[in-house]
Amino acid sequence: MKTKNSVKPEKKKGRGMFVLISIAVFIIFFGIGAASKFLITPSWAKEYSVAWSDEIGTLKLDLPYGEGEANKFDLYLPKDNSREAYGLVVYLHAGGFTSGDKSGDREMLSWLCSKGYVGAGINYTLFAELNGISNGASVSTQADEIKAAIPKVIEAAEAAGYPIDKMAVAGGSAGHALAMIYAYRDAAEAPVPVVLTFGAVGPSCFYREDWDNYGFDRETEESFQGAAGIFSAMLGEMISVEEIKDGSYIERMKPISSAAYITPDAPPTVAAYGTHDRIQPFKASLRLRDALEENGVDYKYFELPHSGHGLQNDNAIQRQWSEAIDEYLDKYMPVE
Repeated sequence: MKTKNSVKPEKKKGRGMFVLISIAVFIIFFGIGAASKFLITPSWAKEYSVAWSDEIGTLKLDLPYGEGEANKFDLYLPKDNSREAYGLVVYLHAGGFTSGDKSGDREMLSWLCSKGYVGAGINYTLFAELNGISNGASVSTQADEIKAAIPKVIEAAEAAGYPIDKMAVAGGSAGHALAMIYAYRDAAEAPVPVVLTFGAVGPSCFYREDWDNYGFDRETEESFQGAAGIFSAMLGEMISVEEIKDGSYIERMKPISSAAYITPDAPPTVAAYGTHDRIQPFKASLRLRDALEENGVDYKYFELPHSGHGLQNDNAIQRQWSEAIDEYLDKYMPVE
C-alpha cells in the first residue's frame, strides 16, 4: 500500500539533491540581506539612536529563554522603576535569517529605553549549513523561537520590578518579517496585548509572481525550481515543483506569511519599503499594505521610490517613517 508521503527509492537521491540546492539558494540570496541591513545615518538619526550608558537604566545581557545556543535575550530596563506598569518593545535583528545579532540594535533599544520603555533584543537560531547539511533552522523555527522567548522576556522584566501591561514587536529586514509573524499570527497567545508593530523591508508573503527580483515570476522550469528551492528552505519543509505549478504552495507557505493573518484585530502598524529592493520583493509589500487597508487597521506605509533594501536614497521619507514610529509609540504605548 502506497501512502501519500511514500517516496520511491529511485527518487530519494533526487530529493536529497533538491534539498541541497534549496539550502544553497537560501544561503546565497538571503545571506546578501546581511550586507544590506538598514542603517540610520542622516544627521537627524541621533534623535532615534542613543549610545547606552548607566544613566539610561540597567542592561541585562544574554538571559536564556531556551536550550539552544542562540536562545538568549538582552533586557533594557529604564532608570525609573517606580511605575505600576511598563510597555515592552521587542526589536528583532536583521541579517537575512542567516546572520546578525541582538547587539547590532543596541542604539535603537537604548533609545527606546531612554523613552521609558522596557526593551528587549532577542537572538534566534540562524540558518546555516555544513557540507551541504542544514542545521534545521528556517523562518518557521525562528518564528517559533521568538514566540517561546516573549513570555520569558516578560517574566524577567517583572522579576526585576518592571510589570509589563502591553507590548510592541518590531525589527528590520529578517527581524521585521519575524516581528510581523508574531504580531499578526501569534499575538492572540501573547502574555500581554500586542498594541503595535513596526519595522522595514521584511517579507510578508510568498506569491511567486511577486518575487520577480529572483525571476520566480517566469513560466519556466528554472523559475519553478528556484521558487520551490528558496520557499522550501524558508518554510523548513519541502515544497515541490508541482506545488509551485498548481498554486497549492500558497497554503503551504501560510505559516510564515504574516500578511495572511491580518484581521480587523491586527495591531496598528508602521512599515517602510524601497521600490528597488533586490532582496525582499517590493510587490509583496503591496499585499501587506492592501491587507491592512482592507481590514481597517490603523497603519502607516512608507514607499521609498529611489531606495533598495537599505532605504538609503529617500532621506525625507525615511525621516517621516521614523517620526511615525515615535508618534505611534506615544499613541499606543504612552509612558505615564
